Amino acid sequence: MSFSTFDLDPRLQAGVKGMGFAQPTPIQIATIPAALQGQDILGSAETGTGKTAAYLLPIMHRLLAMPATTARQTRALILVPTRELALQVAEHAAQLRGKTGMRVAAIYGGVGMGNQIDALKRGVDIVIATPGRLLDHAERKNISFAGLQILVLDEADRMLDVGFLPDLRRIVKLLPRERQTMLFSATISTSIANLAREVTRDAVRIQKETTATPNAIAQTLFSVSEHLKPQVLQQLLEEEKMDSVLVFARTKHRADRVVKQLNQKNIKAAVIHGNRSQSQRVAALEAFRRGRSRVLVATDIAARGIDVEGISHVINYDMPMQPEDYVHRIGRTGRMEANGSAYTLVTFEDESMVRRIEAVLKHKIQRRRLEGIDYNSSAFRQPDKETIRRYQEANRARQKPFALRTA
Repeated sequence: MSFSTFDLDPRLQAGVKGMGFAQPTPIQIATIPAALQGQDILGSAETGTGKTAAYLLPIMHRLLAMPATTARQTRALILVPTRELALQVAEHAAQLRGKTGMRVAAIYGGVGMGNQIDALKRGVDIVIATPGRLLDHAERKNISFAGLQILVLDEADRMLDVGFLPDLRRIVKLLPRERQTMLFSATISTSIANLAREVTRDAVRIQKETTATPNAIAQTLFSVSEHLKPQVLQQLLEEEKMDSVLVFARTKHRADRVVKQLNQKNIKAAVIHGNRSQSQRVAALEAFRRGRSRVLVATDIAARGIDVEGISHVINYDMPMQPEDYVHRIGRTGRMEANGSAYTLVTFEDESMVRRIEAVLKHKIQRRRLEGIDYNSSAFRQPDKETIRRYQEANRARQKPFALRTA
């Protein structure tokens, strides 16, 4: 099957060809025809399955078929959980639109509003936005939804995870009731199903989610003590043939510390998390894409917008909080049937999570040990005799005489 089957606008076909798309993916085959007919959609598909083009192509085709008024009203709104994902979708749209003249703008927080206001005033056909910043613009009347025809909620599960549900409801109330709505989520939980009932009407259910990881991803667990993690990570990066490595850390502080340790070992690494400025995040992602940084360390929330081709390895420096997060993390490698590897450093405290992950995957994950690692070493070095003697002398000097009291 080819993209010509969808009978898209020739200018969009040229955009598809320019991006090197040969054949549509399963989510595109299932979504595009229904979306072209104007149907509401409830879709489950993960990042890396071609989901973005699955909704962008029918949106653009429909807007091209109905030329904008001179006012250049916003006619399609795509809501995403992170600024990185907003930039990714906007870049995707810019490539697909080709020579259509269609205007696209990414609206997100962490940067000044000036350029965004200018873009909205000039008129934008498709707005890709994070909920918080969009509401800021709406409250300042920088954007009008009077001409809105299509709403997309992308990665709706993550928007709920980070507490965007109240914002989503506020935004939906600002939109015309007569519209097409497409909601996409990696999994369809009860909360997602409830949200879909609120925002869609007679939605077509498209299920392309994966409950297990692709066979192309080789998974390995390394059982280590917490204090050995830096050594194990560095040895993996030195011994294995890793061209592009995404490392997941549990917290922002941990991510910063991991990057510092790697750079001290002359392993080029960049970091991306919520405390980094937008310019820092963009620079880190660009360095990773272009190979200037072989390693990118990220937290889960920040990594939602990372859609980089050719990631050879994912390393879970810290165990994820949920089995589903494990699946999402390692799915960053092994994209589009390519081979990939996922390594996870597991402490004794993580073993219960390992069992939960293996239950989801329905198979055991192989374990390995690295040569040259002293797995029996203590986290605390035993002080030498001279250090002990000096400590004892200093301690005696501080002691004050005291007398025992008897009753």
